[in-house]
Amino acid sequence: MTKPIIKKWALWAIVVGLVVVDQVVKFSVKTTMTLGESHNVLGDWFRWCFVENEGAAFGMSLGGEYGKLALSLFRIVAIGTLVWFVCHLRKQKAPNGVIVGFAMILAGAVGNMIDSAFYGVIFSESTFTSVAQLLPEAGGYAPLLHGKVVDMLYFPLFHWPEWMPLIGGDLFFSPVFNFADSYITIAVFYLLIFHWKYFK
Repeated sequence: MTKPIIKKWALWAIVVGLVVVDQVVKFSVKTTMTLGESHNVLGDWFRWCFVENEGAAFGMSLGGEYGKLALSLFRIVAIGTLVWFVCHLRKQKAPNGVIVGFAMILAGAVGNMIDSAFYGVIFSESTFTSVAQLLPEAGGYAPLLHGKVVDMLYFPLFHWPEWMPLIGGDLFFSPVFNFADSYITIAVFYLLIFHWKYFK
C-alpha cells in the first residue's frame, strides 16, 4: 500500500516554520549581542558566539562586492529551483522523507538569503563595542543583496594531537554557523544515509 504524500500545507508549514526559527534566533543575536561576544552553553563544547560572514556556508566568503552580489543572485536562482523541485517531487509521489529533506534545504537557503538580501538595509552595523539597531534613522549598513549572514553556533569539538605536522593543536571543527546552515547539513546527511536508494 502506497503511503499518503505529505499535504501541501504541511510541507510549506515546515519550510516557513524552520525559516521563522532561524530568523527569530538571528534577530535576537543581532539586537542583543556585540560582534564577537561569546557565551558558554555547554562548557567549552558548545558556545553561543556572534560572528558575521559575507554569505557562504560555515563562515566562508567570496571576495569583494561582486562576489557578494554573485552569491546573492545565485541564492535567488537556487531557491527558485528548489521550490520547483520540491513541488516536482511531491507531484511524482516521491517518499515523504525525500520531500521533507529537500524542504529543509530550501528553508536553509531562504534563511540565509534573508540575511544577505535585507539585513544590510534594516540593521545598523554590528561592532565589537555596540549592538546593532533595527531600522536605524541613518539607514542600514549595506545596500540590498549585500548584507552579512549572522552566525552563532560554535562547537569547538576537539583539537588535533599536538604531534601531527601542520595541524597539530588546531581545532578539528572551528566554523561558526547558524540554524539555516544546520538545516542544509542535516538534510543532506539524512538524504544520503536514509534515501540513497531513491537517487539510484
